[in-house]
Amino acid sequence: MIYRLIRNLLFLFDPEQVHYFAMHWLKLICRVGLFKKGLSALFQPKAGPVIAEFGLTFRNSIGLGAGFDKNASYLNELEMLGFGFVEIGTVTPLPQPGNDKPRLFRLPKDKALINRMGFNNEGVEAAAERLKKWSERNLVNPSPKAPMIIGGNIGKNKITPNELAWKDYEICFLKLHPWVDYFVVNVSSPNTPGLRALQEKDALHQILTNLQGLNTLQEKPKPILLKIAPDLSIEQTDEVIELALQIQLDGLVVSNTTISREGLTTPATEVASMGAGGLSGLPLKQKTTLLVKYIYEKTNGKIPIMASGGIFTTEDAREKLEAGARLLQVWTGFVYEGPAIVKKIYRNLYPNG
Repeated sequence: MIYRLIRNLLFLFDPEQVHYFAMHWLKLICRVGLFKKGLSALFQPKAGPVIAEFGLTFRNSIGLGAGFDKNASYLNELEMLGFGFVEIGTVTPLPQPGNDKPRLFRLPKDKALINRMGFNNEGVEAAAERLKKWSERNLVNPSPKAPMIIGGNIGKNKITPNELAWKDYEICFLKLHPWVDYFVVNVSSPNTPGLRALQEKDALHQILTNLQGLNTLQEKPKPILLKIAPDLSIEQTDEVIELALQIQLDGLVVSNTTISREGLTTPATEVASMGAGGLSGLPLKQKTTLLVKYIYEKTNGKIPIMASGGIFTTEDAREKLEAGARLLQVWTGFVYEGPAIVKKIYRNLYPNG
């Protein structure tokens, strides 16, 4: 109830500015040890099983999807809110400002967002430096629980032609490899021109097999996952599945935002005025659940699935898990439900939580 009142106030202002305002203040509050300890007690789940997947130990199954902490700036604060894992990025080799503003829009009637951010980020060097400091801090002050897992979501710069995209993914992969626990290859954002063409089998094969080859040369190989769009046809989905099985990909993130505007309550004229971009949130719930279920059944569960799209409540989370997902990511649900979302979902999934 309290967060709903705060949310109604924050929703009066520009979404992107509110995001940075809220996280800035949370960062300031967490600098005071007593306040951070109190917030941790308030928001972190108290019980529930750890999850073993990809050779990693997740302290819980609920993570924060890519796009929220693009530059690895808020890991301390997000850990305090109880996330089992956080996926930073999408990170590109060079810094880039992203698309013109405004580029983030709320659809409160649909519990949804539309974004066309365009991989705005400070570049892989800045992210790697912050992740290095995070890792060093955890060595000095190790968590009494399983540490929060960090994923690295990697992409290509807007100026890089598709035929050279594999090199951008390679640069990000090598720079972040010492500091993240797993990778997600993002070829499915609708907000970088031509990016989704990289979901075609030949382009994907080149990018993924190159990264897998590099991975085998590292002292400690890291899991590599692929993030797919919810707008793939059955034929395209089958091609992704075939490739994933063929090259023994570690897993899939299902799914990214959708370019569809079907079934929205928000008036069509209002939606049209927001322009292009990927739609996330509750309207994506059924589409991603069906896609998770299809991939799980098609592969007999051989490809681990991280589900993302329309997770707001325990029931939403349970639906994805029953469809075949092993891990869950929230993003838009975090915006609408507030900082207690992990604890609320986990408390009902595991009543002792």
